[in-house]
Amino acid sequence: MSKKQILERLRAARVVALIRADSADSLVDCARALVAGGLSCIELTMTTPNAIELCARVARELPEVTLGLGTVLDAATATEAIRAGARFIVTPAVRPEVIATCRAADVAVLGGALTPTEVHATWEMGADVVKVFPAEFFGPAYIKSLKAPFPAIELMPTGGVTPETIGTFLKNGAFATAAGSALVSPAALKARDWAAITQRAREFVAAAQAV
Repeated sequence: MSKKQILERLRAARVVALIRADSADSLVDCARALVAGGLSCIELTMTTPNAIELCARVARELPEVTLGLGTVLDAATATEAIRAGARFIVTPAVRPEVIATCRAADVAVLGGALTPTEVHATWEMGADVVKVFPAEFFGPAYIKSLKAPFPAIELMPTGGVTPETIGTFLKNGAFATAAGSALVSPAALKARDWAAITQRAREFVAAAQAV
């Protein structure tokens, strides 16, 4: 699948499920629960133990998932993730070497930034989408403010995205959104309450489709 098709999938999904966990044991089941709720764009994070191996397992067992690896801070990790099957790479901050590596591999990269200067610099470096993080401190209004001087820059707020706020984020110009603990709660993940995670995914999907 081409980079353009991956980006189109992310835009169409409107919500990327961000999974952070202390253990890799239950993450495949969590991914299945999210898919059952209608969310097939999933970002695993490098803060999860054995994240690269888990990425490869999800890519192998759940081919219907548009899988990305996040919290990528260096070129070597980006390369490993791509080899393991990640279809997009996400950074939490401005990381020029990660962006360059993904561009060379023709893999979608979502570069993290917060301030207007960082947002513009990340876009100029070649990020396909700028991940605005942490978005919860400024809310949907910040996306609208950034789009005023930077209408061509694709923005994906991460943090503070809930069924109640997702509509405003999208209306204010977000390319898509990413939701972590508000979607996959640590308590539900620890309890392996897949039904609760599936139901929460459905709530996010319904809110995004209502826009």
